[in-house]
Amino acid sequence: MTALASLPQAPSVGYARPVSLSSIVNLSLTDAPAFSPQFLNVPEGSTVDLRLHNLGQYNHTFTVSAKPNVRLAPTSSPAQVFQFFRLNGTLANVSLGPGNQGWANLTFNASSGLSSFEFASVVPYQFQAGMWGLVNVTSVGPGLRLSENTTDSLQFVPSVLAASPAHYPTDLNVLVTNQGSFGHTFSVAAESNVTLFPGNFSKYFAQHPPLVSVNVPSGAGMTVWANFTVSGPGIYEYICEILGHFASGMSGLLYVGLPVPAPPTPPSSAVVDTWVLAGSGILLGIGVAFAAVASFTGRFPRAPGSHGGHH
Repeated sequence: MTALASLPQAPSVGYARPVSLSSIVNLSLTDAPAFSPQFLNVPEGSTVDLRLHNLGQYNHTFTVSAKPNVRLAPTSSPAQVFQFFRLNGTLANVSLGPGNQGWANLTFNASSGLSSFEFASVVPYQFQAGMWGLVNVTSVGPGLRLSENTTDSLQFVPSVLAASPAHYPTDLNVLVTNQGSFGHTFSVAAESNVTLFPGNFSKYFAQHPPLVSVNVPSGAGMTVWANFTVSGPGIYEYICEILGHFASGMSGLLYVGLPVPAPPTPPSSAVVDTWVLAGSGILLGIGVAFAAVASFTGRFPRAPGSHGGHH
C-alpha cells in the first residue's frame, strides 16, 4: 500500500496537457472521377493518417491546400488549378497510379478550429469533373488530459487542477489513480464558482447532477478515467462522495480558463525578529535598572529608628 508520505514529488497544482489524437482514415480515388468520402471531419489538435486507394484505371492525385477557407472557383481551368496550389502551398500532394496505394499525413493544431482545407486532383480536367473535397476541422478538439490521485489519508493529491482550453465547450479527461487501499469517488460540481459542504452536497447533486462522478476502485494502483465537458471558464469543486471522506477534507478545485492564485506569502521572519529584538531590549533595560537599584542597596544610611539599639 502506498501512503501519502510516499508522494513527496506530487505537484501542488496539476496542469492539463493536450490530448494527442491520431486516427487512420481510408480515402478512395475513383475514375468517376471522385474522392470517397468527399468530406472529412477531424477535430482540431489531431493528426489524421489517410490511407489512399486508387480504385480506378487512371492516374489521380490527392492535393490539399495549405491555406484554410480558400476555395477553388468551379470554373477554374487546369492551369488555374495548378496556380491555386502553387500560390497557397500544400499540406499533402500524393500522386497515385492505377490500383496503387499511398499515405498522406495531416496535422491540425488548436488554432485550426472551424477551418476548411480544400483538396483536389490536379490531373487536368479531373477537378472540373468533380474530383474535389474538403477537410473540415471542427471546433471541438480532442480535449485536455489531467492526472489526479486519491490516498488513504482522505486527500486528493494534488488538490488543485488547472486547465486552459483554447475553446469552449471543451472535453477534460482526468486519469484518477488510487494510491491507497480505500475506494473513493471523483465527483465534479455541475456549476462553477459553487461551494459544496459536507452537509448539503447530496441535496445539491440531486438538483444539479455532477459533471462527472466515477468510482475509483479500491487498491493501490487502480485507475479510472473521469471524462466530462465544461461549457465555460470558472472554478469547479470536486469531492469524494464516500460517507465521511468529504468531511475529512477530501475535496479539490479545478481552475478552468482562470489563473491559479499564488500561495499566500508566509509571514516575514525579519518582522518577527524585529519585535523579538525590541522586546528583548526593553526587558534587558528593565533588568539593568533593577540591577542598578540592587547594587546600591545598603550603601545609603538607614532612616533613624530603622533598627533597635540602646540610647
